Order: sequence, then structure tokens, then C-alpha cells
Amino acid sequence: MLGIVCEEIERFKLVELPEPSFVAGEAIVRIKRVGICGTDLHAFKGNQPFFSYPRVLGHELAGVIEQIGDNNEGLTVGDQVSVIPYMHCGQCIACRNGKTNCCTSMKVLGVHIDGGMRELISVPVTHLVGTNGLSLDQSAVLEPLSIGAHAVRRAGLVKGETVLVIGGGPIGLGVMAFAKYEGARVIAMDINDERLAFCQSWANVDDTLNALHQPEEKLSELTNGDFPTVVFDATGNAKSMTGAFGLAAHGAKIVYVGLVKADITFNDPEFHKRELTLMGSRNATKEDFSHVYEAVKSGSIDVSRYITHRSPFDGMIGQFESWLKPETKVIKAMVEL
Repeated sequence: MLGIVCEEIERFKLVELPEPSFVAGEAIVRIKRVGICGTDLHAFKGNQPFFSYPRVLGHELAGVIEQIGDNNEGLTVGDQVSVIPYMHCGQCIACRNGKTNCCTSMKVLGVHIDGGMRELISVPVTHLVGTNGLSLDQSAVLEPLSIGAHAVRRAGLVKGETVLVIGGGPIGLGVMAFAKYEGARVIAMDINDERLAFCQSWANVDDTLNALHQPEEKLSELTNGDFPTVVFDATGNAKSMTGAFGLAAHGAKIVYVGLVKADITFNDPEFHKRELTLMGSRNATKEDFSHVYEAVKSGSIDVSRYITHRSPFDGMIGQFESWLKPETKVIKAMVEL
């Protein structure tokens, strides 16, 4: 079977890979869609933590089951599925407490172990979500949208509260969409006015702020001096993540959804004065996937405009670098097999 390997920084190669053998408890899935996310872009450029080369990328996956045994998930050959790419151990303190998304021995497809940028992959049946009611495109974006949904669930949003989401990329957009889905008033912040316009039209946010133009002052005006009770930072930018402390209400929560390969520092007196809660949000759980599945199936989340760029599998290598350029205006690129 064919696969695309990131052999080293800034180098992909189309290669012949061995087909997976059937293993009890797993299913062989023929991959039909692979979404491209920031992790893939960072890996290609050499900026992804916990990453080694060579590696088959791809963790936003949709496909069709080609082989499967008896299982408790009700899945059969021919079923369309989305893949939960977080391979947890099931035994550590996090897993025992139901927090499989932050397993101490986590192996993420396409990051720590080879992913789905290939024709066939073997996946534990427990990590498949049946998606016969969705399109292949919708199935493939369950994963990035689940990251946003998990962050919103982690924050424990209350209907009607005001939240700020910093970063209008695909993950930030998912946070915005699911914060709105839960009934919050959502303010989007980015440095790109075009992206902010997309946040308003796609995620239906209530207000937008350009981070380059006195955001603290304008945020104060929008909230009558109260500031948001939850601030999500989905930028993966150390300066933005540090600045989030000054944009939160007294008693607020700050949720880091984006990951940066750096140290973050903050002013402790200001942190204590506001009695802030700082939270990390990593990956997602099966419950999050189910929640997103229902939201997408109901039509509450518009996947068609979320996916902005496409490529056939054999043309991905030639197009990948262009997706790194701001002028191409990529929200979500999708590879089709």
C-alpha cells in the first residue's frame, strides 16, 4: 500500500508500506480522508514537541472498516468511522480516573507513532466512532472539533457567561462554536481581520477584537469593565498565552488549548489578586467525540465552510508547503484518498 512519510524536517516521500495484519481487538480501516492540522505543519517544520523522524503523519482520520472481529461497539465491515487517535494505556492514574486524554504513556497517531497518511491502518476497535450518519468530510473533522469541545467542557461553562477565545485557527474556531453551542456569549480575538470575519460568520461569535489594537481597553468596553469569566487561548503563542492573564475577570478561568514549545511566566501578585484558575486542555475523550458527532449530525456545526482546501493523496506533497503560507488563507486542508 502507499503511504506518505515525513522523513526529516521539510521532506515528505511517497513510499510503499507493508499492509497491516489483522489483530484481534483491532480493525483494519481503509482511509478516505486525512485532515491537516497545526501538529502536522509543526512536525514538517521541526517545531513539534515529543516528535521524531521518520514519521507517517495524520491523525484527523475518516475511513471505512475493511476487517473487524466480534466487538462491543456494534461495528461491522463496511461501516464508516472516525478515528480517536489518542492511544492510552488504560492503567495509569489519568486513565483510571477517566482522563484518557492525558494518559501518562500517551501515544498519538501521527505524532508518537505512525498515523493515517496511508491507504490502510489498524486501529483498536475502542478507538473507532461509527459515523454512518455523516459525510466523510464531517467524520474527518470530528477530531479537531472534539479538542475545542473538550476545552469547553473542561471550563464548565454556564449558559450566558461571557468568554474570550484568543486565536481564530481551526482549534480556536471549534472552541468558539462549542462555547456558542453551550449558550455562552463569545468574543473572538485574533490579529487578522479576515479571520475575525470568518469567526463571526462561521462560529456566530457575538463580538470580535483585533489583538493589535488595544484589546484590553476594548474588551473592558464590551464587558462593562467586568472582563470575561473564561479566557481560552488557542494560539500556541507564548506572548499571547502570557497576555491572557490581563484579559480575564476576577475569579475567572484561563484555559490553554494551544501548545507552545516554551516556558510561560506570569505575575504572581496579579494572579492572586484575581484568584484566577489556570487550566490546560489536552486532546479529547470518547465522550467529546460523541458530543461533537451529535452537534454535527444535527446541522449545528457547518463543516462545509470549515474545510477550505483540498488535495488528492498523490498531490499532497506538492501542495503541503503552500498551506503554511498565510496568503493561502487555509482554515482546514483535507487530503482525499
